[in-house]
Amino acid sequence: MAKKPSVKKATGKLGILLPGMGAVATTVIAGVHAVNAGKSQPIGSLTQMGRLRIGKRTGGTKKPLIKEVVPIQDLKKVVFGGWDLFDDNVYEAASHAQVLDQNLLDSLKRPLSKIKPMKAVFNKNYVKRLDGKHVKRGKTKMALAKQIMKDIENFKKDNKCNRVVMVWCGSTEIYIEESAVHQTVASLEKGMKENHKDIAPSMLYAYAAIKMGIPYANGAPNLSCDVPALVELAKETGSPIAGKDFKTGQTLMKTILAPGLKARALGIEGWFSTNILGNRDGAVLDDPDNFKTKEVSKMGVLDQILEPKLYPELYKDLYHKVRINYYPPRGDAKEGWDNIDIRGWLNYPMQIKVDFLCRDSILAAPIVLDLALFLDLAKRADMSGIQEWLSFYLKSPQAGKGLQPEHDIFKQLAKLENTLRHMVGEDLINHLGLDYYEN
Repeated sequence: MAKKPSVKKATGKLGILLPGMGAVATTVIAGVHAVNAGKSQPIGSLTQMGRLRIGKRTGGTKKPLIKEVVPIQDLKKVVFGGWDLFDDNVYEAASHAQVLDQNLLDSLKRPLSKIKPMKAVFNKNYVKRLDGKHVKRGKTKMALAKQIMKDIENFKKDNKCNRVVMVWCGSTEIYIEESAVHQTVASLEKGMKENHKDIAPSMLYAYAAIKMGIPYANGAPNLSCDVPALVELAKETGSPIAGKDFKTGQTLMKTILAPGLKARALGIEGWFSTNILGNRDGAVLDDPDNFKTKEVSKMGVLDQILEPKLYPELYKDLYHKVRINYYPPRGDAKEGWDNIDIRGWLNYPMQIKVDFLCRDSILAAPIVLDLALFLDLAKRADMSGIQEWLSFYLKSPQAGKGLQPEHDIFKQLAKLENTLRHMVGEDLINHLGLDYYEN
């Protein structure tokens, strides 16, 4: 058995701070309150419902709950806070989002009404389709980041939290490429003081959290913490980080289907994907500059999984198209439609049609919870920097310098599970199945 690493216990309260308290964030918060009140179940959350194989098959395999293997924070000792450019409390914001049943929200009105957002760092230049007034003022981006840090300190003190994590749940910002200002902590801080245009609001939240040694995850395709400066800072301050872009609807299906088609050596001629959704995210992505950020995130998935350079006969000429359409009547009930043209034996053509009528925030909520709880676990295990084992939850996973991110959801899950085994000194599982390995 491997040497057991040291993982501190999950004592006291954990504060989960969510920049962007719209549909996703309020669905998470209301959901946790509903679970704690015994009104529903945390379906979709590995930290709450997932099981982990421990031991060899020949020794009477055990499959306890993940939270029985590693010290996950108790949901009853979690408190929520966050920032938003609208001043609605969580009950009001959740009612407006129309994701959850109003009767459920009404039954939770008292605790949800008490959670009010702090003023957000917001700049319309980065999200043109939104316009809120509940925003911070500051002469420089560094001054705004320091205001965020003060908010965190006050929240932790007011709620008597032992630890805090942050998960970005805000909107997709305009497309920004990594540049010189993002290369070092010094260049980033200088850029913040000089209001550099390539430093978007999400990066200020990431900087504030990481500077304070707080774990941070990015649920949108923005650069946010995915720049060398913040990776460097995360190592310096012992902060686990993960990003980017929650893997929910259509991309979730791609990372399930594409590995299966590749495993059977089936060719793919084309993959056409289109979405319709009508929530705040849909309105934001209706702007071409914001859509480009999302498009880059969604487009890289197939290329990494299928490896067309290694399999030119199967995937070299694959035509991949992604579209997102804002359609207000649909609200949060997103529809992702895929047409896949595939080739089988002797090049005979076939087709696969997928029509995923999903609920964006319902799929995202357990991801937010798991990222928060797993990042808190990583912090207590003294793990810092990029947490590639959390790629399982992300559409455009952050990877180490010079490394390609892994998109295959089954490989991602295997890495996540083995990381958890490693944390508590259990043998890793490789599925060789040979008698002399007995696993």
